[in-house]
Amino acid sequence: MRVRETGDKSVVYIDVGTTNARAWLVSDDEVLARAQTQVGVRDTARDGSATRLRAALKDLIAKVRAGAPPPSYVAAAGMITSSLGLAEVAHIEAPAGLEDLAGSVERHSFSDITEFPVYLVPGVRTGPMRSALDTINNTDVMRGEETLCVGLMGCGLLKGPTTLLNLGSHWKAIRIDERQRIQSSVTTLSGELIHTAQTQTILASAVPHERLAAIDAHWVDAGMQEERNSGLSRALFCVRLLEQKCDGSPEQRLSFLAGVFIAADLDAFLARGTLSGDGPVVVTGGGALAQAWLHALSRSSIQAAVLSESEVEHGLLAGLRTIVEKRSSEYGR
Repeated sequence: MRVRETGDKSVVYIDVGTTNARAWLVSDDEVLARAQTQVGVRDTARDGSATRLRAALKDLIAKVRAGAPPPSYVAAAGMITSSLGLAEVAHIEAPAGLEDLAGSVERHSFSDITEFPVYLVPGVRTGPMRSALDTINNTDVMRGEETLCVGLMGCGLLKGPTTLLNLGSHWKAIRIDERQRIQSSVTTLSGELIHTAQTQTILASAVPHERLAAIDAHWVDAGMQEERNSGLSRALFCVRLLEQKCDGSPEQRLSFLAGVFIAADLDAFLARGTLSGDGPVVVTGGGALAQAWLHALSRSSIQAAVLSESEVEHGLLAGLRTIVEKRSSEYGR
């Protein structure tokens, strides 16, 4: 990633999610430092204040800057631009591409966090500003994934028409159109719900509390079939029954549980046309969950590819760079 507008001076990039925040110091195509913390906007929601998030971001910036020359600026995306972040930046309406995002980047100052200007990348909204009960299914929002999409397209790792399936705390299927714009998105809570089922329900004794380390395809298939036969809630209770009445291991039962959520989301995505055969699905995030999705998609005759963590990181940073540089060159600093 080239920091052209700063004469190859360093830039700090930040990504804030629901459960964590990350920072990078980048200069002359090279990541000089990385830092991460388990603080995100969920903490703001719980605390009723962004104090913890602001302190965490100040610490992250200090860590990646340690011993390095001052950066030119800070560029950030993700939930940092939400009402639970530092400053709410309005979503722009889909379809949206690079020019649309660059034109809506906002420059802010947060003196309690950093002395450098902070450029905030907006998220993207599908559907109207306000929705009624009978139209809410046509509405969706994203913060952060739009930047990843721009970067991956710039790196040649994503090309429309296709779908990007991002597996994080939330699972998000993003349609990219033939003009390389974000056309629409659909979001579910499945990432958070899997963690909650693992740690906060009666299933906690039946499965490991850590992320899925490896999949058992047979047990993923069984979980998917049970969800289709019995529905989400009943299929989840079957994990408890399997613990009591079956010889399966905790790891196999976690594969079953993952299959339950994958089937629920996959069938919904297929029904609304978010996943289709007009281009391969690109899967990001999720670790072994990505392999479970790859398996499930192949069962539905959908071609898919999983990007590595390094490819995703490169795409995100390239997206931040490209959007902010576009903003600076066309709209001034």
